Amino acid sequence: MSHASARLIPPPPLVYLVFMGCAWGLSRGVPLDLPEYELTFYAGWVAIAVGIALMLWSALEMFRYRTTINPYGKPSSLLQSGPFRFSRNPIYLADTFVYCGVGLLLNSVWPWLLLPLLIVCMQRTVIIHEEHLLLRLFGDDYRIYRRRVRRWL
Repeated sequence: MSHASARLIPPPPLVYLVFMGCAWGLSRGVPLDLPEYELTFYAGWVAIAVGIALMLWSALEMFRYRTTINPYGKPSSLLQSGPFRFSRNPIYLADTFVYCGVGLLLNSVWPWLLLPLLIVCMQRTVIIHEEHLLLRLFGDDYRIYRRRVRRWL
């Protein structure tokens, strides 16, 4: 990715943190509470754990193939194994699991109302740029991969 285009792409963890912060702030300022269930608390922690496990699995796969995990870096290979068999963006999927887990722990409607906007924001500000880079670097191999593997799940 060129230095100029890298400046246009926000750091993906920051995008998720901003949305989490907005959900938290809205849940405090304009409460829209969900009914309280003990299971919701456990489900929140399970979603967070699944997200962390998926992040680690994805990062290990990237390390294994010696390609960058940095969204501003230039990938050295097109990963199609491990979690990349199921999702073209397993780390962002993992971030979304963590976001949903936090949303369950907040016990508020706000994280769920903001989730579609978060997904659209990620696709338009981060994922589209990454996909263009992968298309330039890997051409037909990426086109074939893109037809076979969904963006999220």
